[in-house]
Formats: sequence, structure tokens, C-alpha cells
Amino acid sequence: MDQLLHMLSYSFAQNALIAGVLVAVVAGLVSRFVVARNMSFAVHALAEVGFTGSTGFILLGLSPVLGLLSGSLLTALFIGGLGLRIRERDAVVGVVMAFGLGLGVLFITLYARYSTAIAILFGAITTVSRGDLMLLAAVAIVTIVGLGVMYRPLTFATVDPIVAEARGVPVRFISIVFLLMLAAAVAEAVQVVGVLLILTLLITPGATAERLTSHPGFATAASIGVALLATVGGILLALLTTVPVSFYVTTIAFVCYLAARFGGPAAERLRGLGPTSPPPAA
Repeated sequence: MDQLLHMLSYSFAQNALIAGVLVAVVAGLVSRFVVARNMSFAVHALAEVGFTGSTGFILLGLSPVLGLLSGSLLTALFIGGLGLRIRERDAVVGVVMAFGLGLGVLFITLYARYSTAIAILFGAITTVSRGDLMLLAAVAIVTIVGLGVMYRPLTFATVDPIVAEARGVPVRFISIVFLLMLAAAVAEAVQVVGVLLILTLLITPGATAERLTSHPGFATAASIGVALLATVGGILLALLTTVPVSFYVTTIAFVCYLAARFGGPAAERLRGLGPTSPPPAA
């Protein structure tokens, strides 16, 4: 405990924890809708083209975080404009992802310092600066407020898009706006787990919450809770060891998912085998 308190006295550890909380809250909010809307593949594309934007900005001497955000937002607009139908979306996402990877490889070869590129691929939240923290906070606030404003129509459009459209809900507009919010969440989550492990924070919390409850509000709270536990727990454990943060984050999230997947049904069975009330007397 003394070692942990000593580590937390350093500014880099404080920045990492603050950034981790911001990332976890946004990722937890978005994750539930990603799972419900079957958009796991889109997360890959946003992260990988975001990586391309990040390496491109590094070549220009600009902030890699800003590059991540720019690349992800442009990809979200492209996917939203060209592949909104389910049958078209996967093909468009695949095309965008392949192109983004190609550009990313080019930028890596042009950049002499491979360590920065590797940090983006695998995450490096302990290197977040005060400037990066301010940008992350601004993105988090905008994303949280945006999701709060459109929470009910987004939930309606997610559960039954055909009925929602018939009721006058702007399903197309909501889909594009959600993609932009997903892009912002991807840009933040990459700071923790990197491009290659992005599914940990943007899929696992939502998938875990889906196993715990079907109530939209409780599912959202559970998703945020899992993301916070995995992120903050991973950062604290990494401060005490030499193991990367991303390993702990992915492990904790995976354990939470396994517990929800197998523990939930087991608890239901135990409740079903419990004592029942005797029938009323005739």
C-alpha cells in the first residue's frame, strides 16, 4: 500500500488515473449501444484509421491524441454516409479499415521513432500529459452530454429501428451522431489499451452488462461499472508492477464477462431450486 501511495504522488500517475476514469465512463456508456447495435466491426475500423491519423499527425509534429480523434471522426462520417444499411455496413467498414491500415503502415515506415507508434498500438496511458488530459476531458464532456440528450431516441432506434422511424424518430441522423460519439470514445479508449485491444473497453463492458440485466438504465450503469473497474484497477496494478496496463485491463474485463456469463445463469438456477412457499390451505 505504501508503494502505491508513493507512486500516486507522481503527476504521471495522477494524470493516468484521471484519464482512466474519463475514458472508462465514456467507453462504458457507448459500449452498451455498440453491443446492442452490432457495431463491433465498426470499432475496429474507427480505431485503425484513428491510428493512421495519429501517426500522420506525429509526422507533422502535432498531437497524436488529436490525430486519433480526427482520424476516427472522419471515418465515422464516411461510414455513416455510405454504409448505414446493415448489409452495406460491413463491406464499407472493411474497405475503410483496409485503406486505413495501409496508410498506417506507410506512416510507420516514414517515422523513425517506432516507440511512439507501438504505444498507440498497445496503449500508454501513463504518458498522458496535462494537455492530453484537457483534450480527453473536453471530448468526454461533449460525448456524455450528447448521449444524455439523445439517450431515449437512441435506445428506441436501437431496440426497434423500423417502429422508431415510423414514429418520427430521425433514425438516420441518430445513427450518424452515434457513430461520431463512438469515434470519440475510440480515440479516448486507445489511450488505455491501444488500437489492437480496443474491443476490451468498447465491447466487453456492454457484453457483460447484457448478461446481467435487460433493463436499459441498469445495463448502462453496469457497463460503466465494469469499464471503471477494469481501467482503474488495471492502472493501479500496473503502477505496482512492470506489466503493461493493457494486460490488466483486458484481464479484469474478461473475468467480469466470464463471471456475468456463467455466474448469472447459475444464480438463477439456485434461486429456482430454493424453498418455495407452501400452497394456501383449502
